[in-house]
Amino acid sequence: MTRQLWAPWRLEYVQGAGATDGSAEQGGCFLCRALDEPDEAALVVHRGNAALVLLNRYPYASGHLLVAPRRHVGAFGDLTDAEALELHRLAAAGMAALAAVFSPDGYNLGWNVGRVAGAGLPGHAHLHVVPRWNGDHNFMPVLADVKVLPEHIDLTRSKLAAAWPR
Repeated sequence: MTRQLWAPWRLEYVQGAGATDGSAEQGGCFLCRALDEPDEAALVVHRGNAALVLLNRYPYASGHLLVAPRRHVGAFGDLTDAEALELHRLAAAGMAALAAVFSPDGYNLGWNVGRVAGAGLPGHAHLHVVPRWNGDHNFMPVLADVKVLPEHIDLTRSKLAAAWPR
């Protein structure tokens, strides 16, 4: 008996995957759009002076955060000192919020610079903050290339926003 797992929200990502502007979604840079959208719609957890933090709509794990400058800049080396400092401070605050909500055992932090390095949006630099747990790799990704996220992303956003360090 064949069973199917449905993820209709992935269609938007798949349809935009070949975009030449580096956007994984239709309508341009989703990080720039997030600046003008309500927090809930854009999955924004926190807005800083020079940067913002939002949940990755296509996460590696529950609570996968993206920390990005407000300014549309693609090259890591083109960030101002103020942007680079705030991005890393927000990453640390994101880890504190993730610790308060999910108690992960560790974190992966990383910059994917350029499409060949895995950047799905090479035109707008951003830092990934991915919570990790002991034993978080189960049979689903290995056998079915499927990730299981135990909580709806909107609820995750609400929890992290409420736990954000003040």
